[in-house]
Amino acid sequence: MTADASTTAKGSELLRLHQDPKLLTLVNVWDVISARTVAAVEGTAALATASHSIAASFGYPDGEVIPLDLMLEQIKRIVDSTDLPVTADLEAGYGNAAETVRRAIGLGVVGANIEDELKPIPEAARQVEAIMRVAEEEGVDFVLNARTDAFHLNRHGDPASNLAVAIERGKAYLDAGAPVVFVPAILNEEQILECVDAFGPLRLTTIGIPGLPSLEWQEAHGVARTSYGPLSQNVALTALQELVEDVHRGGGVPSNLRILN
Repeated sequence: MTADASTTAKGSELLRLHQDPKLLTLVNVWDVISARTVAAVEGTAALATASHSIAASFGYPDGEVIPLDLMLEQIKRIVDSTDLPVTADLEAGYGNAAETVRRAIGLGVVGANIEDELKPIPEAARQVEAIMRVAEEEGVDFVLNARTDAFHLNRHGDPASNLAVAIERGKAYLDAGAPVVFVPAILNEEQILECVDAFGPLRLTTIGIPGLPSLEWQEAHGVARTSYGPLSQNVALTALQELVEDVHRGGGVPSNLRILN
């Protein structure tokens, strides 16, 4: 066991939050000021980073183009800025997901998204097992949000086929030790119910894309968590563009401005 007491406690708390019948909502962050802003809002119980947003803030496209060391450095800054548990988006693990997770745990991270890239199921399941083995070695209740790209990498495919693939993969990852499965897609009520039925209650995580059932409905039907990926950064950047547009029209800062830093 190498994780310190604080990291161990945060890992247990993050796992508890996923197992609580109350839906865990995570509005993703990408730097210290966004982390502090989100953490300051009453009701925020944990933080999640968004790899796309971190990469964009340094001028990189999504997809493991940003160097891992730079990504981890930014994640550490976020972890050090809060007392809340932090789960990190580590993309597909940068070629060695288990060791990337080990490095992240060393920084105080207690959960992660890892993409499966639609690798053959046995290979993807072995990766999940390796990650959870590292977490056990580090002494942390690590919340691996095992992501399946069944919809993401086959966006124009048949939804029923994509759902069947997502469920098959998700069940394999749960069997390999992952506590929850992430199915990023615009899922309807029937699709969510199929996932919850296949995985069990409080094992599915969703992404808050417009068009999903309400948070209240998801909570009532056994979804564990929903997060917002790069959408939160897009909301912030939309507000910035709208300010610029208003200034160009002769206006200025809105009257409901909050001074947050």
